[in-house]
Amino acid sequence: MKLKIGYQELIQSAMSEIETLPLENAQQLLADPNVVFLDIRDIRALEREGMIPNAFHAPRGMLEFWVDPDSSYYKPIFGEGKRLVLYCASAWRSALSTQQLPRMGVPNICHLECGFSGWKKAQLPTIEKASKPDSG
Repeated sequence: MKLKIGYQELIQSAMSEIETLPLENAQQLLADPNVVFLDIRDIRALEREGMIPNAFHAPRGMLEFWVDPDSSYYKPIFGEGKRLVLYCASAWRSALSTQQLPRMGVPNICHLECGFSGWKKAQLPTIEKASKPDSG
Protein backbone atom coordinates (compact mmCIF):
# COMPACT_ATOMS: atom_id res chain seq x y z
CA MET A 1 0.00 0.00 0.00
CA LYS A 2 1.30 3.43 -0.93
CA LEU A 3 0.27 6.19 1.47
CA LYS A 4 -0.64 9.66 0.27
CA ILE A 5 1.31 11.20 3.14
CA GLY A 6 3.74 9.35 5.40
CA TYR A 7 4.52 10.11 9.02
CA GLN A 8 7.73 11.95 8.14
CA GLU A 9 5.84 14.36 5.90
CA LEU A 10 3.24 14.88 8.63
CA ILE A 11 5.98 15.73 11.13
CA GLN A 12 7.75 18.05 8.66
CA SER A 13 4.49 19.84 7.96
CA ALA A 14 3.80 20.26 11.67
CA MET A 15 7.32 21.52 12.36
CA SER A 16 6.91 24.22 9.72
CA GLU A 17 3.76 25.54 11.42
CA ILE A 18 4.46 25.29 15.14
CA GLU A 19 6.70 26.86 17.75
CA THR A 20 9.57 24.69 18.94
CA LEU A 21 11.00 25.67 22.30
CA PRO A 22 14.78 25.22 22.70
CA LEU A 23 15.87 23.22 25.75
CA GLU A 24 17.61 26.14 27.44
CA ASN A 25 14.50 28.34 27.09
CA ALA A 26 12.30 25.54 28.38
CA GLN A 27 14.47 25.02 31.45
CA GLN A 28 14.00 28.71 32.34
CA LEU A 29 10.23 28.17 32.33
CA LEU A 30 10.23 25.30 34.85
CA ALA A 31 9.38 27.56 37.81
CA ASP A 32 6.92 29.78 35.90
CA PRO A 33 3.44 29.31 37.40
CA ASN A 34 1.89 30.33 34.08
CA VAL A 35 3.50 27.43 32.18
CA VAL A 36 2.43 23.79 32.15
CA PHE A 37 4.70 21.11 30.75
CA LEU A 38 2.54 18.35 29.24
CA ASP A 39 4.07 14.91 29.01
CA ILE A 40 2.14 13.06 26.30
CA ARG A 41 4.11 9.81 26.46
CA ASP A 42 2.61 6.48 27.49
CA ILE A 43 2.42 5.96 31.26
CA ARG A 44 4.91 3.08 31.02
CA ALA A 45 7.53 5.46 29.59
CA LEU A 46 7.03 7.87 32.49
CA GLU A 47 7.37 5.08 35.02
CA ARG A 48 10.47 3.71 33.27
CA GLU A 49 12.30 6.95 32.43
CA GLY A 50 10.91 9.65 34.71
CA MET A 51 9.55 13.01 33.66
CA ILE A 52 10.15 16.76 33.82
CA PRO A 53 9.45 18.14 37.31
CA ASN A 54 5.85 19.32 37.81
CA ALA A 55 4.81 18.11 34.34
CA PHE A 56 1.20 17.06 33.84
CA HIS A 57 0.69 13.68 32.19
CA ALA A 58 -1.79 13.82 29.31
CA PRO A 59 -1.46 10.67 27.18
CA ARG A 60 -1.40 11.36 23.44
CA GLY A 61 -4.33 9.07 22.80
CA MET A 62 -6.59 11.10 25.10
CA LEU A 63 -5.26 14.61 24.50
CA GLU A 64 -8.03 15.99 22.29
CA PHE A 65 -10.67 14.55 24.64
CA TRP A 66 -9.00 16.03 27.74
CA VAL A 67 -8.71 19.47 26.06
CA ASP A 68 -12.34 19.78 24.94
CA PRO A 69 -14.68 21.23 27.61
CA ASP A 70 -17.60 19.45 25.92
CA SER A 71 -15.96 16.06 26.49
CA SER A 72 -16.75 13.95 29.53
CA TYR A 73 -12.96 13.43 29.77
CA TYR A 74 -12.17 17.18 30.03
CA LYS A 75 -9.40 18.18 32.45
CA PRO A 76 -9.67 21.69 33.94
CA ILE A 77 -5.92 22.29 33.64
CA PHE A 78 -6.52 22.94 29.93
CA GLY A 79 -8.89 25.82 30.67
CA GLU A 80 -6.55 27.79 32.92
CA GLY A 81 -5.07 29.88 30.09
CA LYS A 82 -1.50 28.85 30.84
CA ARG A 83 1.24 28.41 28.23
CA LEU A 84 1.42 24.73 27.29
CA VAL A 85 4.74 23.07 26.50
CA LEU A 86 4.15 19.60 25.05
CA TYR A 87 6.79 16.91 24.97
CA CYS A 88 7.12 13.25 24.09
CA ALA A 89 10.19 11.05 23.68
CA SER A 90 11.61 12.42 20.42
CA ALA A 91 9.43 15.47 19.59
CA TRP A 92 7.41 13.66 16.89
CA ARG A 93 4.11 13.13 18.70
CA SER A 94 4.44 16.48 20.42
CA ALA A 95 4.93 18.20 17.05
CA LEU A 96 1.76 16.60 15.68
CA SER A 97 -0.17 17.44 18.85
CA THR A 98 1.11 21.01 18.89
CA GLN A 99 -0.17 21.39 15.35
CA GLN A 100 -3.55 19.84 16.15
CA LEU A 101 -4.54 21.59 19.39
CA PRO A 102 -4.60 25.16 17.98
CA ARG A 103 -7.02 23.86 15.34
CA MET A 104 -9.30 23.05 18.26
CA GLY A 105 -8.83 26.55 19.66
CA VAL A 106 -6.08 25.95 22.22
CA PRO A 107 -3.89 29.10 22.40
CA ASN A 108 -0.34 29.67 23.60
CA ILE A 109 1.11 26.25 22.82
CA CYS A 110 4.54 25.01 21.78
CA HIS A 111 6.59 21.85 22.00
CA LEU A 112 10.00 20.93 23.36
CA GLU A 113 12.83 20.49 20.88
CA CYS A 114 14.43 17.03 21.05
CA GLY A 115 11.71 15.74 23.38
CA PHE A 116 12.36 14.08 26.71
CA SER A 117 15.31 12.12 25.30
CA GLY A 118 17.06 15.42 24.47
CA TRP A 119 16.13 16.82 27.88
CA LYS A 120 17.73 13.84 29.63
CA LYS A 121 20.78 13.90 27.35
CA ALA A 122 21.31 17.55 28.31
CA GLN A 123 21.16 16.40 31.96
CA LEU A 124 18.28 18.71 32.80
CA PRO A 125 16.17 17.99 35.90
CA THR A 126 13.93 14.93 35.98
CA ILE A 127 11.84 13.23 38.63
CA GLU A 128 10.47 9.74 39.02
CA LYS A 129 6.82 9.24 38.16
CA ALA A 130 4.99 8.44 41.37
CA SER A 131 3.27 5.09 41.14
CA LYS A 132 -0.37 4.83 42.10
CA PRO A 133 -0.83 2.88 45.32
CA ASP A 134 -2.16 -0.65 44.98
CA SER A 135 -5.87 -0.78 45.62
CA GLY A 136 -5.76 -4.35 46.86
